[in-house]
Amino acid sequence: MWNQIKTALLLGALSGLIIATGKLLFGMQGLTLAAILAIALNFGMYFFSHKLVLKMYKAMPATRKEHPQMHKIIEELSKEIKLPKPKLYIIPTSTPNAFATGPNPKKAVVACTQGILSMLDERELRGVLAHEMSHIKNRDMLVTTIAATMSAIISYIAQMAQFAAIFGGRDEGGAMRAFSTLAIAITTPIIAAILQLAISRSREYLADERGAKTTKDAKALASALLKLERGCKQTPLQGNSATSSLFIINPFKTQGLQGLFSTHPPTSKRVERLERIQQKIQH
Repeated sequence: MWNQIKTALLLGALSGLIIATGKLLFGMQGLTLAAILAIALNFGMYFFSHKLVLKMYKAMPATRKEHPQMHKIIEELSKEIKLPKPKLYIIPTSTPNAFATGPNPKKAVVACTQGILSMLDERELRGVLAHEMSHIKNRDMLVTTIAATMSAIISYIAQMAQFAAIFGGRDEGGAMRAFSTLAIAITTPIIAAILQLAISRSREYLADERGAKTTKDAKALASALLKLERGCKQTPLQGNSATSSLFIINPFKTQGLQGLFSTHPPTSKRVERLERIQQKIQH
């Protein structure tokens, strides 16, 4: 419940940031134009991004003949969570990971890498797939798209503000206004990015919890997360880091301040929460 409330509060904060920034810098006309462009772009991505991501990682359909265990687990979880069975794909890489995507539960996709199928035992794989099915159940694609839309609007506004600041007034008062505008243009996208990432981390916690309660085996998911983190550090994925939020564990190499802008909570904290959930399940 807290993660749902937290997501709503963070989305509200993004909305407030858009309204305040747009009105302060350009009035409603500038905000309206930026909003139309951002909404068109992001909702286009909402309906077609899953196809682009599958192509990006050269994913192939997972046939029942070659991957019977994966199909069996997904079918059992679909009945348990009361969702249509998603389409299953295999990504040809040794990096151990998985993700769920798609615009809605009827068109959902679950993809596993070859690495995760060879690394995890059946219990651990069930925990991971339950996590991914929870993302579908929670409609996280919709939530993250709304967050991305809001963040994109703020970015558009910031770019317009930078342009206005650079080519703005040349008198002393104009220079002060230009400086203030530029400061707002630089700081607001950073704030928006932090809020957006906080939403992503909140949804990961929520999927962990629902997945663990579905399987009644939080220990298996915790064990899988630790294995996946080690595996991703040893063989990081080669690809577009902008897709990191899709995966159950960040599959890309991170250094320095990148950890601050991570789309995922620290694995150690996720494991601690799962251990507490397991205690509740046992009692």
